Amino acid sequence: MPASRKTISVGGRTYERVRADIIFGRLSPGRRLRLDALAKDCGVSVSTLREILNRLTSEGFVVAEGQKGFRVAPVSVANMKEIAALRLLLECDAIEKSFAAGDVEWEARVVAAHHKLVRFEERMARGERDASESWKRYDWQFHQALISACGSKVLIDAHAAVFDKYLRYQMTALSYRGRIAEDEHRAMLECALRRDAAAACDTLRRHVEGGMAHALATGTIR
Repeated sequence: MPASRKTISVGGRTYERVRADIIFGRLSPGRRLRLDALAKDCGVSVSTLREILNRLTSEGFVVAEGQKGFRVAPVSVANMKEIAALRLLLECDAIEKSFAAGDVEWEARVVAAHHKLVRFEERMARGERDASESWKRYDWQFHQALISACGSKVLIDAHAAVFDKYLRYQMTALSYRGRIAEDEHRAMLECALRRDAAAACDTLRRHVEGGMAHALATGTIR
């Protein structure tokens, strides 16, 4: 493998790792990022890590502080509400398009994604908090499956970017709502199979608003 391509591959893996560490709370909000230590831990040069952190800054996951370096972006109630509103706007638009265009293969993807999510919801209900990251990954996959037939890569990519920011708030508060969220997911599956976009969007609004209320109730986001 040419050195340049190997460098890109290592940098790409490091980008995905740092991004996931921020989203899933392993790098906590507001934490200062020590370049030397983080570069050594990731196995990349400081210059490569700096490029990665600049990219994450442009995505809103990291804050650049000039000569002081970088810090994980903080969280706030106001920002969470803005992200939730944007998620609803994008996801409802995509749901309407996807439900209208979806075929039997799309239905199979949605059913399969829901089945996987249910399995991890059951583990969360049993108090297995070590399953929290997998639970939220399958949550993401289910919502992505719902909109996967919308016909717009731009819309799908924009939704994924916003969903990751929303997911970060959920992981910060570890906000598992139990049976209520499970019922809402099941209702969205049923709406998809009968192509009822309006009912799906109404359920999604309750789902997102309920998730925010539950996160705020933990007191970890102010």
